[in-house]
Amino acid sequence: MWTHMFALNLPVAEKILRPIIVYAFLVLMLRIFGKRELAQLNPFDLVVLLSVSNTVQNAIIGDDNSVSGGLIGAFALFGVNYLVVRFLFKHRRLDEILEGTPICLIENGCVCPGGLAKELLTESELLTVAHRQGFGSLDEIHHCTLEPGGVFYFEAKEPRPHEREHADVMKRLNELGGQLDELRKLAGDR
Repeated sequence: MWTHMFALNLPVAEKILRPIIVYAFLVLMLRIFGKRELAQLNPFDLVVLLSVSNTVQNAIIGDDNSVSGGLIGAFALFGVNYLVVRFLFKHRRLDEILEGTPICLIENGCVCPGGLAKELLTESELLTVAHRQGFGSLDEIHHCTLEPGGVFYFEAKEPRPHEREHADVMKRLNELGGQLDELRKLAGDR
């Protein structure tokens, strides 16, 4: 029983090489097909990511279902990811080429059709993401970019209600602080 659990059916070198090849392929595919899958804008994007993980599973593990084989494959994935991230950290220009650059979707309050088309986004999908961020409509947004990691960055045209309230509270606190200083000064003069 225990020997089956840990016995390797494939050579260790193959157990290391398989995940590295799949890793490189997936990074390349995510770069080619854009940030959309990372942002998971709709159920189809989520299905693609889940299906890809299941599809490449056998390519990573081969005919080996042993615990040892799985651990070696996982170690290879973590190791290659660590090395790639470390290398790209030192080579920023290469990182930009591989990861891509932010795409402007809304500029100065106007939707950028070219940016939407490049990322295969509809205005409806962008509105859905804006709703998740607390915006009622695209008209409330001054600037929006889709970052290389699939994160949307929004900048409102006007301060949002909670930001205005925070600014008002801070202004009043500063006024109270000034009044307290004046009272202390008057008390000290007496």
